[in-house]
Amino acid sequence: MNIDASVGTLFETLEDKLGLRWPGSRLGESRAIKNPVSDQTGTALVGHLNLIHPNQVQVLGDTEISYLERLGEASRRDLVDQLFDGNTDLIVVGDGQQVPDDIKQRSEASSTPLLVSDQPTVQLVNYLQYYLTNLFAEKITLHGVFMEVFSLGMLIIGDPSVGKSELALELVARGHRLVADDAPLFARTSPDTLSGRCPEILRDFMEVRGLGVLNIRAMFGDSAIKQARNLRLILKLVQMSEAEMHTIDRLHGARATRTILGVDIPEITLPVAPGRNLAVLAEAAARNHTLLLKGYDSARLFMERQTRFMDNS
Repeated sequence: MNIDASVGTLFETLEDKLGLRWPGSRLGESRAIKNPVSDQTGTALVGHLNLIHPNQVQVLGDTEISYLERLGEASRRDLVDQLFDGNTDLIVVGDGQQVPDDIKQRSEASSTPLLVSDQPTVQLVNYLQYYLTNLFAEKITLHGVFMEVFSLGMLIIGDPSVGKSELALELVARGHRLVADDAPLFARTSPDTLSGRCPEILRDFMEVRGLGVLNIRAMFGDSAIKQARNLRLILKLVQMSEAEMHTIDRLHGARATRTILGVDIPEITLPVAPGRNLAVLAEAAARNHTLLLKGYDSARLFMERQTRFMDNS
């Protein structure tokens, strides 16, 4: 997958949100911010000015500019030399500070991109870190329908024509929200987190056999669409015969774990058979999984109650 990590793209994406401006010419806007995974220099991604553990995006504000002003001429020259030693991909000056003349001159001489903003540097670091972390995150596209059910990110998967889109449509009609149909994109944004969103070309749309392509936002309103959600549960729809359904563990259900990009995601196999209300079952799966995350295990409590009953009888 090609990743556009150029400073120009970063500027266009965050210009309005962070009030970013070019203090002079747009030199270096085509410069790419290096993916930290492939970078061997030991630099961090984003942070306040740091030359011991240098950041690829160096952010300067009130504190950093005041520190520069207190330095002697030789010490200041050494610091600026280190700042422009080739490891810095972008410099952002925040807190509404004026860019020091020596930094501006060195930026233009080395074509190192330089941006300014009136926003607090803490906010700048947080937004830039979030943007770049998501940009460089490992990504995978999965086949299924990604929903938000009771605030829980749920991926509905299964064989073609098993009823994934029909179930998703009924869940939307019951007040839940669609994130992505058919090809949700998931990114590993932390060691144990997969964030899912919809590719722009598919946003708002769902395909249902017999009805064709539906615009869920136009039909149900903005509240029926969720831009992104963390994946917490996979619901696998499987056509089963009566005999196959009898093989399922009556106490714990059909539970398993699926590993995606190194993250373990709980998976529930839900039998599809005439007369089963899949929307109610999906809602129950979401509610029960939320209880499990809080430490409430219904099966374990049920077994403990049975054990106490037998001990007392």
